Amino acid sequence: MPVHKLAFRVTHRFTRRLGQGDFGDLASDFFGFDSGAQIGLELRYGLAPGTQIGIHRTSDRTIQIFGQHNFLNERDGNPVGLDAIATLEGGNNLHTRYQSALGLVLSRNVGRLAAFYAEPIWIANTNPASNAGFDNSTAMVGLGTRLRVRPSTYLVAEITPRLGGFDPGVSQISFGLEGRAGGHLFQLNVSNGFGTTLGQIAGGASFNNDNDWYIGFNIARKFF
Repeated sequence: MPVHKLAFRVTHRFTRRLGQGDFGDLASDFFGFDSGAQIGLELRYGLAPGTQIGIHRTSDRTIQIFGQHNFLNERDGNPVGLDAIATLEGGNNLHTRYQSALGLVLSRNVGRLAAFYAEPIWIANTNPASNAGFDNSTAMVGLGTRLRVRPSTYLVAEITPRLGGFDPGVSQISFGLEGRAGGHLFQLNVSNGFGTTLGQIAGGASFNNDNDWYIGFNIARKFF
């Protein structure tokens, strides 16, 4: 993020399972677009060279505040990009169930054709029961890639396996198609969960079965 510049993002996950009923049922619900949704609004701000802060709020009233600092980038001849990230989030508009996270973001570009990401992250207070004898933190790693298929079109995919600690449900997975137009980026995606904050992702995806998938989209706009 350039200093004193802004970026805005909307995340939108429809709550109808794509496998619910038969194809006629899905088509009558306009492939999930008629259903309710969990929506996230995010604003980022370039605080200082290499440092950005931001806030992300989802429609279940979870708020995540985060900071990110860049230590290495490939433009300076480094083999990888390296950022550190820290977050604080809570439910009911930061009034209940506080969670914090610390992690790294490693990235590697392959020319202008592909980019790969690995994000080892530790999240505290992930178990809502948090009784004695239960794990109350989660270690996970986000793995993602973006592949350019056209000058302004990309295929994207990500998975976030939990490596230790509290790990209910299944690991969250998503994949999609992304298009860029000027300062706008639009992504149509399919995922097995609704999580967009680190605490939500650490809580896992579907609890019903491994074949629950949901359609969604992201819209991002940078103001620089």
